[in-house]
Amino acid sequence: MTATTWTGGRLSARGSCVLAPNPGVMTLEGTNTWLLREPGSTEVAVVDPGPDDAGHLERVLTAAGADGGRVAVVLLTHHHRDHTGAAGALAARTGAPVHGAGHRPLADGETLEVGGLAVQVLATPGHTADSVSFLLPSEGLLLTGDTVLGRGTTVLAWPDGTVGDYLRTVDTLLAAVRDGRVTRLAPGHGPPVEDPAGVLTALRQHRVERLQEVRAAVQGGADDVDEVVTAVYGPHLGADRRRAAALSVRAQLDHLGIVLEGEPA
Repeated sequence: MTATTWTGGRLSARGSCVLAPNPGVMTLEGTNTWLLREPGSTEVAVVDPGPDDAGHLERVLTAAGADGGRVAVVLLTHHHRDHTGAAGALAARTGAPVHGAGHRPLADGETLEVGGLAVQVLATPGHTADSVSFLLPSEGLLLTGDTVLGRGTTVLAWPDGTVGDYLRTVDTLLAAVRDGRVTRLAPGHGPPVEDPAGVLTALRQHRVERLQEVRAAVQGGADDVDEVVTAVYGPHLGADRRRAAALSVRAQLDHLGIVLEGEPA
């Protein structure tokens, strides 16, 4: 499976993806709704049921119900609506409880048991403060939400998301890769990540370089966020990318302790 052909489907013995029909600049091919199920079990965990889209909800229910399956729990990686919009309708249709993102809280290190499948919760703030990832220890598979994407870099949704949190999260995930607990990533958007060590190392380096570029832009005379965005990302970003870049720039300025004219102290 390559980045240009990702359409969801079976990823492993315990994980499969139903791709939501919401492709875009920020969502890549769409939101990945992950279905987790221990072989031989009827209980299914749905991770990030996706946007409020009736057709997508029906496809999720059909996939979860294959071979007598039933939705036993709904898990949310963070609160953004392209991941959570269908959560209420899915819970209403199935009676399944919803965990995470303002529903039943999830604790770092907690292990959920779903029909014999162990799902471990890892707090991974940075994209948002409430971001979590879900590890299947039996496979070394980590579902990352928007913390790590299948391509490119995530937005730091300042002030909810911060550089410091993100760098600490990347270090935590790198440690889990190096000790063998994580061998593969299943992101919230885009294709699976087969080289987690390489991708995480590159993401960390990218963040460090962006901090240097933001500092250089300010030192070079950029005196508001829009000017910093132009200096760092170029003048030809589309509107969606520019709004996302502005959030990340604000997070970077906050991390550097730089307050520009017109920005909150």
